[in-house]
Amino acid sequence: MITAAVIDPNAISRNLLTSVLINGGYDVVGDANHSSAGIAGIVKLRPQLVCIDIGQPDAEGFERLEHLRQALPKALVFMVSGTFDATTIEAGVQRGVLGFIVKPFNGVAVLKTIRNAVLRLAKQHREKEEQGDSEG
Repeated sequence: MITAAVIDPNAISRNLLTSVLINGGYDVVGDANHSSAGIAGIVKLRPQLVCIDIGQPDAEGFERLEHLRQALPKALVFMVSGTFDATTIEAGVQRGVLGFIVKPFNGVAVLKTIRNAVLRLAKQHREKEEQGDSEG
């Protein structure tokens, strides 16, 4: 079972997303607000998947994301927000975000977003391995 964590400054959003993930078969090992202490607590849990609302898409918000990516380089990171614009999405992708989850949550859409991103990542890994095999 894939372990997951939710980082969101809003307790209601954290609880809703946690419920969606649990109902989708994920083992939610923790949740936190986006304070430094909250993120540090999540990092200690070493989840395989993290859903994070960085707050405002500004330098401070992206710094949270970068810290999380450095601390959990192998984690699948999904950015959560009520609004996404092209600049925010591009900045997230540049920082290793695998997918984007839009508030208010639609459980089916959340699980589909995660599933599709994981499948896309698996396909990329498979293609890399095949290219490596054909070169060697």
